[in-house]
Amino acid sequence: MKRYRLVLLSAVLSVGLVAGACGRSGSDSSPTTTDPAKAADAACSKTTLEATDIGVSADTITVEVMADTGSALAPGLFQGNVDAMNAYAKYVNANGGIGCRQLKVVAWDSKLDPTESKNGIINACQNAVAMVGGNALFNPDTSVLNTCADKAGVATGLPDYAALANDINEQCAPTAFIIQAVAESCKTLTGSRELKAFTGTFDFFKTLAPSLTALWLVPGDLPTTIQSSTYQIAAAKQSGINVTDAMKVSGRTEQSGFTTYVQAIKAGNDNMVYNGSNDVVMTKMRKEAAAQGLDSVKVWGCSLACYTDNFKAQGTAVEGTYVWMQFLPFEEASSNSADQAYVTASNGKPDSFGAQAWQAGMAFKATIDSIVAAKGANGITRAAILETMKTLQFDADGWIGPRTGPKVFSDCMVMMQMQGGKFVRVAPAKVGTLDCNPKYVSTVTLDPQEAAKSVN
Repeated sequence: MKRYRLVLLSAVLSVGLVAGACGRSGSDSSPTTTDPAKAADAACSKTTLEATDIGVSADTITVEVMADTGSALAPGLFQGNVDAMNAYAKYVNANGGIGCRQLKVVAWDSKLDPTESKNGIINACQNAVAMVGGNALFNPDTSVLNTCADKAGVATGLPDYAALANDINEQCAPTAFIIQAVAESCKTLTGSRELKAFTGTFDFFKTLAPSLTALWLVPGDLPTTIQSSTYQIAAAKQSGINVTDAMKVSGRTEQSGFTTYVQAIKAGNDNMVYNGSNDVVMTKMRKEAAAQGLDSVKVWGCSLACYTDNFKAQGTAVEGTYVWMQFLPFEEASSNSADQAYVTASNGKPDSFGAQAWQAGMAFKATIDSIVAAKGANGITRAAILETMKTLQFDADGWIGPRTGPKVFSDCMVMMQMQGGKFVRVAPAKVGTLDCNPKYVSTVTLDPQEAAKSVN
């Protein structure tokens, strides 16, 4: 069961990363929620509160967090999302509430089951003003998000502030505000199409070696994760990295099975290995490479999937591995109030899924603050939420990069490296910032389903 859980974690993390915080040179200043929040607080003392919509009573705003937590295949898979939302509600309620009311969070277990995911949306439609902080891996039928009726019986739709959306149908749902970067243009979801990929990491890696030839490890347990890797690989090639081979990998494979990948590195004369899978895969890859005396690799690269306590615990076996992310790291929580609030609320045991959920909660509150500032505390309705989210300027108080609107692909990053059993910032140098550049986002055109057939 534990191994299956690790596979699923790999599947989700390979799809994309959370939008990041940044120090942007020569850019517009970061958006802030401070003024709307103050205006909302001031409005609370002047209003007789009313029940304005489903999930909005005179004293409570109810949201639902839906996450895969209770499946026998992977118990507790995204419990971090639920824990973070419960902690966020406690934090908000202790600091003045939301929309002149208290925040109530109800949880729905989607159980790695598309039927339960749909049922969770139906339940939220009936009992909550919005879905916030969720992470349901299999969520193909999101029709109720679009047709959900409000208190007046009008099919307004259900706001969905998703921490992470793996399914493209949720990513592209009109009522969804996605914290995680969305690669899809959402113009069409099939066939050859334009997809975005982050390439700032490749620019950094190219500073480490003049000519990079790479083996790409592709999370191979789910068709969706193989497909999502294809446009990342295409973008790497487009940026000048010679990807000699792309091979499916699984955290369930014993370390001895990684001999195949060591042989591929030797055959391709590779000096770079990029792991699109999880921390377990990278650990086994590094250990087997060392066991076979492989010393040609100059760049060992991994995404947020390796940003775990388990990976840190591997010590010298993973020394030098580069790990990148798109939000301020937990190690620097003291540099950012939102980061610090989450780390503290998580009792010093934060995780990336929980961070995304907390950020989703912040985006929802920023929306409510804007509504109250403009329309008063009795102006909170699903229709108002959906209208406001379209133009919401949000940066999680500097924890993530500035964004406007519900679906944004961040051009920010921070690069960390395993040094002496710790994640240490290597770029950009200044603590509390990310390197942000529009040039770090590339567009490739392909059909992921077809391209996946070329992955070995």
